[in-house]
Amino acid sequence: MKFVFLTLCGLLCLGLGSSRAQDLSHYNPVWNSFSKNASESMPLGGGDIGMNVWMEEGELLFYFSRSGTFDEHNTLLKSGRVRVRLTPNPFDTENNFRQELHLKEGYILVHGGATEQPTTFKLWVDVHQPIIHVETESQSPLSMQVNYENWRYKNRPVKGAANNANSYKWAPQGEIITYKDSVKFESNAVLFYHQNRENTVFDVAVAQQQMQSVKDQMMNPLSNLTFGGKLVGEHLQPAKTSQGRYQDTDFKAWTLTSEKPAKKQSFQIYLHTQQTSDQATWQKGLDSLIYVQNKNTKQVKASSVAWWREFWDRSFIITDPNKEATNDTIWQIGRNYQLFRYMLGCNAFGSYPTKFNGGLFTVDPIYTKTDMPFTPDHRNWGGGTMTAQNQRLVYFPMLKTGDFEMMKPQFDFYMRMLKNAELRSQVYWGHGGGSFTEQIENFGLPNPAEYGWNRPEGYDPGMQYNAWLEYQWDTVLEFCLMMLEQERYTGENVEKHIPFIESCLRFFDEHYQYLAKQRGAKTFDEQGDLVLFPGSANETYKMAYNANSTISALQTVLERLLELPYLSADQQAHWGEMLERIPPLNFREIEGHQLLAPAKLWERINNTEVPQLYPVFPWGIYGIGRSDLQTAINTYRYDPDALKFRSHIGWKQDNIFAARLGLTAEAAQLSLRKMGDSEKRFPAFWGPGFDWVPDHNWGGSGMIGMQEMLLQTNQEKIYLFPAWPMDWDVHFKLYAPYQTTIEAVLENGVVKELIVLPKEREKDVVNMLGWNLEQKLKFSE
Repeated sequence: MKFVFLTLCGLLCLGLGSSRAQDLSHYNPVWNSFSKNASESMPLGGGDIGMNVWMEEGELLFYFSRSGTFDEHNTLLKSGRVRVRLTPNPFDTENNFRQELHLKEGYILVHGGATEQPTTFKLWVDVHQPIIHVETESQSPLSMQVNYENWRYKNRPVKGAANNANSYKWAPQGEIITYKDSVKFESNAVLFYHQNRENTVFDVAVAQQQMQSVKDQMMNPLSNLTFGGKLVGEHLQPAKTSQGRYQDTDFKAWTLTSEKPAKKQSFQIYLHTQQTSDQATWQKGLDSLIYVQNKNTKQVKASSVAWWREFWDRSFIITDPNKEATNDTIWQIGRNYQLFRYMLGCNAFGSYPTKFNGGLFTVDPIYTKTDMPFTPDHRNWGGGTMTAQNQRLVYFPMLKTGDFEMMKPQFDFYMRMLKNAELRSQVYWGHGGGSFTEQIENFGLPNPAEYGWNRPEGYDPGMQYNAWLEYQWDTVLEFCLMMLEQERYTGENVEKHIPFIESCLRFFDEHYQYLAKQRGAKTFDEQGDLVLFPGSANETYKMAYNANSTISALQTVLERLLELPYLSADQQAHWGEMLERIPPLNFREIEGHQLLAPAKLWERINNTEVPQLYPVFPWGIYGIGRSDLQTAINTYRYDPDALKFRSHIGWKQDNIFAARLGLTAEAAQLSLRKMGDSEKRFPAFWGPGFDWVPDHNWGGSGMIGMQEMLLQTNQEKIYLFPAWPMDWDVHFKLYAPYQTTIEAVLENGVVKELIVLPKEREKDVVNMLGWNLEQKLKFSE
C-alpha cells in the first residue's frame, strides 16, 4: 500500500517566512499567596546558576547553587541562602501579592503592598557571567535588610543516610565531615567560600580500586577546588551576625542593611570557582570578575533577556493554546514541558551537566522524604556521581529542541574522564579502550560504594562487585550517539569526539575478546561474532549472554561512525570489521507472537527496565518507517516483563516506546500522566520517583515522549504527528536532522500552518495525522 507524501502547495495555510511568535505568558507560573516553606519555591536561573525563590511570612528567601561546586566527598554544595526584609514591610500581608516567573525574559517579579504604594522585587541572573541580581523598588523610601545565611559555618559530621548525598553513600569510610566554609564581612559585602582539602574521595577511590600505580596520570577535579562568592550592595553596610534555624538545620547569618531608606535598592552576588590551593589566587579571580563586569546594568540585563528570547524562539511545544479541551491536563503537559525546559536552560553553560537528581533546584530534604532531617545540601544518589542511565534522559531531548550548545557540559564530562577510563582498562586487563561504568564519579572511577568494599579475595579489581551494576558498560554508547546525532542535526564537524567514540568501541571489542580468551581457546563464536558474555541488559537482566541493548548500541554507533566523511581508510576498515562481528539481535515467541528478547540468555532479573525495547529507543532500529514494526509492537504489548514494569514514574520510558511505535492512545495516556502537574506547588517539580525532587530524568523522558509523538525521522524522511491525537491542538517547533526545523499548528484536527526549513526538505515530510495502526504497519513493511 502506498501513502502520499505531504504536498505543501494548496493544502495548508502556508507561506510564513519565519516562526510565528508564540505567547508564553499564559504558561508563566503566578502565585497570589505566600509559600509555606522552601518546598513551595519557584526556580530561577541562567548560565550555570540555579535559585529557589519564595516569599515566606513577609520575607523574600532564596537558595542559590552553581554547577560544579563539589566538596571533598563529592557532595554538590549549595552556595547559601539569602533572606531579604523591608522596613516598614509592605509584605506584612498578602494583599495585592503576586509572584510571577516571566519565562520569556527569564526573571521573577514579586509584587505587593497597598494599591497606592506598590513594592516590587525583581530577581534575575546574568546568563553570560555568574552574577545574581536582586532589585527592589517602592513608592516611598524603605530600609532593606539582607541576610546571607550559611549552615556550613561549622564542621558538620555526616551520619547514616545523610551520606547518600556524597560518594560514600551507605559505606562511609571512617568519620565523614562536611568542613566549614569561610565567611566574613569585607567592606560593604559578605565574602564566602569553601576550599577543599588536598585529599578527597578521589584518593580513597584510587586506593580502593587499585589504581595507585597510575595515580599521577589521572585527572582529579576535587583536590583544592575552591568555590563561593561575594554578596555586595552599593548602599549596604555590615550590621551584625546572628544565629537561627530553618526547618531542621541551624545556620549563621551575616546581615547587611541599607545606609538609609531609599525607593530603589539592589544587590548582587558574584560567584567564582577555581581549582587552586592558594585562597588568594581564588580571591583574585573573584575580584577580577567584579572589576570587569559590565557596569551598564541595562545592557547586561538586555543581553540576558535576548538570550532567553532566542532560547524560546528556537523551540517550543504549546498544547491546547486556547485551553479549549475539556480535560485541561492537555494544556498542563505543554506548560510543564516548557517549565522543565526552562530549568534545563538554567545550566546551559555549566562546568558540569545538569544532575538527574534535582539539578540546581533541590531544597531541604525533609520536604522530599520526611525521615531525612538533613541540611539543604542533601540529595539522594550523590552530587558528583553520575548515573548514566538517568543522565541520558536529561540530554536526549536537547537534540529536537536545537539546544546543541547546552549538550556541551555532558559531552565535556565524558571527554575529561577519557584518560582515567582508559587507564582502568590498561591497569586491570592490559588492553585498550575506555571502561565507563554506571554510577561513575566525576573523576572516571566507579562510585566507591557501588564498587564494593567487601569483595571476595581475587575478584577482578576492574569489576564492580554489585548485583545491579556488574558488567553494565554500554550506557556510554548513548552519549556517543548524541555526539554523532549532533553531526547529523547541525552538520558540525565532530572530529574532536571521534577519539572518544573509538575508545568506547575499542573497549567492547578488546574486552570481550579478552574475556573469551580467559574462558577457552576460541575468541569468537562459530559465526565469527563477538560473544558478549558476561553482560548486562541494563540493570535488569543480569549475567546476560548477547544482550539486545548492547548489540543494538554497538551496531548503531558503528554504523553511524562509518557514515562520517572524514574517517581514514584504516579507520573505515577497522570499524567495518568490528561491525561485521557484532552478533544479531535475539527474538523469542510468546503466545504465538514474535518478540524482541532481552538477550540470548540471562541468569536473573534485578530491576524493572525494559531493554528488550531499546532497539526502539534509543537505538532506532525499529519504529515508524522501519521494517518489522509489528515485532516491536508485539514486544510492547505481550512481553510479560514489559507489561509488569510499565509505568510513567521517574525514568520509565514507556511513553517514549509507545510514541516511537505509533501507538497514539497509549502514548497520549502515558504523557498525560508523566507530564501532568507534580504534587509540589511548582508543577514541574516532579518526584521523587526513584531518585529525588525535582526529578530531572522524569521531566527529560516526558519531553522525549512528547517530541516523538509529534515528530520522528528516519534518514531523510520526516514523519509528522506519528502518534499525536487529532483532537489535541498544538503549536510546536522542533529540530530534525540535516539542519532542518519543523513548525506546525494543529487546530481542530486540521494542520493550519506548516513551515519546513530549509524549504527543499518539504518533499521529505510524511503527514501521519489520523493514521490508524494498520496504516502505520503497512507503511513500515
